Amino acid sequence: MIKLIKYILTGLFFYTSNSYAQSLGYVKGIVTDKSNNETLPGALVTLNKIKGVASDINGAFVISVEAGEYSLNCDLLGYTKFTTKIVVKELDTVFVNIQLGNGNQLLDEVVVSAGKFEQKLSDVTVSMDVIKPALIENKGVTNLDAIINQVPGVTVSDGQASIRGGSGYSYGAGTRVLMLVDEMPMITADANDIKWNYLPIENVEQVEVIKGASSALFGSSALNGVINLRTAYAKDKPQTKLTIFGATYDAPKRSSLKWWDNTSQSQSGLNFSHAQKIKNLDIVLGGHVFNDMGYRYLETEERERFNVNLRYNFKKIAGLSIGVNTNMMQYRGGLFFLWQNADSAYIPSGHTIQGYKNTRFNIDPYITYYSKKGGRFSLRTRYFLSNNNNNTNQGSRAELYYNELQYQKKFKNNLTTTFGAVYTEQQVMADSLYGRHTGRNYAGYAQFDYKYKKLTVSFGLRGEYNKVDSSYTRGYINNDIKNLPFQPVLRAGLNYHLMEYTFLRASFGQGYRFPSIAEKYISTGLSAIKVLPNPGLQPERGWSAEIGVKQGFKILNFKGFIDVAGFWTEYQNMTEFIFDIYGPKTGNFINDSKNAGFKSQNVGRARINGIDASITGTGKMGPINITTLMGYTFTNPIDPDFNPKKDTLGSLPNSNLLKYRNRHLVKGDLQLDYKKVSIGWSVRYYSFMENIDRRFVQSIYHEYNDPGINFDAIDQTYILPGLPKYREEHKNGDWIHDARCSFQITKALKASFIVNNVFNREYTLRPGDVRPPRMFMLQLMIKI
Repeated sequence: MIKLIKYILTGLFFYTSNSYAQSLGYVKGIVTDKSNNETLPGALVTLNKIKGVASDINGAFVISVEAGEYSLNCDLLGYTKFTTKIVVKELDTVFVNIQLGNGNQLLDEVVVSAGKFEQKLSDVTVSMDVIKPALIENKGVTNLDAIINQVPGVTVSDGQASIRGGSGYSYGAGTRVLMLVDEMPMITADANDIKWNYLPIENVEQVEVIKGASSALFGSSALNGVINLRTAYAKDKPQTKLTIFGATYDAPKRSSLKWWDNTSQSQSGLNFSHAQKIKNLDIVLGGHVFNDMGYRYLETEERERFNVNLRYNFKKIAGLSIGVNTNMMQYRGGLFFLWQNADSAYIPSGHTIQGYKNTRFNIDPYITYYSKKGGRFSLRTRYFLSNNNNNTNQGSRAELYYNELQYQKKFKNNLTTTFGAVYTEQQVMADSLYGRHTGRNYAGYAQFDYKYKKLTVSFGLRGEYNKVDSSYTRGYINNDIKNLPFQPVLRAGLNYHLMEYTFLRASFGQGYRFPSIAEKYISTGLSAIKVLPNPGLQPERGWSAEIGVKQGFKILNFKGFIDVAGFWTEYQNMTEFIFDIYGPKTGNFINDSKNAGFKSQNVGRARINGIDASITGTGKMGPINITTLMGYTFTNPIDPDFNPKKDTLGSLPNSNLLKYRNRHLVKGDLQLDYKKVSIGWSVRYYSFMENIDRRFVQSIYHEYNDPGINFDAIDQTYILPGLPKYREEHKNGDWIHDARCSFQITKALKASFIVNNVFNREYTLRPGDVRPPRMFMLQLMIKI
């Protein structure tokens, strides 16, 4: 009897299963981009908005369903939704080839930096700008900082990045703006600075700029914001690009600045890249060669860079991919720091310059796995070597080891959770410059992003432990909660979709920055200036908050948005690079001058608030296609505890403004395309730098009384001879204009003529550093 029951149940099971299988049908297809027919992985395909799958790495999908009538929907960030009606019959297969068109190309721009996952630019809770590779190509830049200087509210002065006045000048030692390449830090292990000439601009998908404290997501050095360069991956169709350029410097307006005779200082170079898919392997190759004779005496640069991105997508293990990215560069030349005097500003102090021959190298192995339940596991690692050699016998070798394990899950209720653990190690070997040091950093973070109807909510937490040699940094929240074993920070933000193209946002984020090994231990000289160590330097902490609105608009076929934000930033224990006489003053200026120099110091509180407004748009006005990016930023950077009788900033007399800031910034770029002809114009305005180190505009003997000598009348007793008069002559700020035009000779070949600093304006972004005169460039680009 028992056996009979088993046979009956088994028979019923197979009968039912067979009957159910016979009632099934299948929906198959491929999702592609309507504009270029590239396959689109990750598109969500659903039936009746219930059952669905994501397209695979080749854009393909398959769904098994019971026979019936369905509404098929396909959705992917950055594209318009696709909807169609289909009828599925028993044992039948319905093929649907889906082509997705671009949505609002600006409001639907897809970014990843704001929350470590893909989301629309209009949905993020912080201020953010996106730079596409077209602008980099059109302006013919050789370093990324030239493009970053075009972003509203952002400046890069002598390699030091500042967002909304958050940073001053520290000669590259330490940065409050964290540079990322593919979401991993790309700052050196010793100085924690950004090497702009190392960044692979020949292989860029896009550059994302976050304005405001982002330490909860990215850790130390993200105190003022983040710049994330996302490298490109191969598409279905192979693509090769080659750019060749040559440029020449015009003579400066002031004849006294021109040190070259009957010659023309020039620069030349090339960029190339090739991207291709070979079955399951994605390959991207890139390279860069550059030679600059320099517009300043003895300052030259030669460099060669090569990079490779490899990614393999496993066919038999769905969702698994492994890869490795690498970049390497060798460069050499001369390093300019301060002018000889204002009338020969292109001559280095002492007619000498530091020669260097440096090497950079990084390799980034990684593995990513998408589970069938919608989770994503990733392990990303980076080894970054910075090897510096110079003619002053103060070379250094710095190694950065970065490891990040992350798990991310997107739930059906529009909740995205991200958890991660990070381990970073720095090994620095520089016996005559810093000494030998080891740094270790441990961090854990959690990020939650939830979208409910029109409201997007973002919240994140991070804890970070930092140790250099035998000393570690204690965490601090306030005077009652301190001496913690780690530094905790949080961030929170809201975004509300008020109307069809109106988005309101508010955010708050805490930040911190551990001092770099260079800031704590450096001992060197730059021209006639010393840079002194400060082993007791402490971390700086702060927070930033903002409220903003993003309003979309349409004029004929021209679409864009206006973004306005009010921001407020506070720092505690802020670090500034201060020039002074350190040590006891003897009253003898010869002896005391031996103790003069720059040193990184904790100076107390700082407050920076202001308004940041921008207009971004693209589209056609009649037969002309227009692309524009414009912005204005006002900042009020002050020391709220300023006491002129006890000035810790080394500022000009009676000035509570933070040093080396421009209170007003104007940025603009306009591109017009008509058939095969394109023209463009860029503009940048920097208001007068109202506050600098007071000793730059005082005689080095200013504090020593000698009734027989008027030291202030002797120009050569200034650290920067001629600077007081130079500042008086340039107190109205500087407008710099660039122009470009191009012609599409064939489908594959484009020729461009570019003029930088059209009106040959003489200007500085920091004292003693006059920027290039007018430059003419010819560029040829081949794209196949």
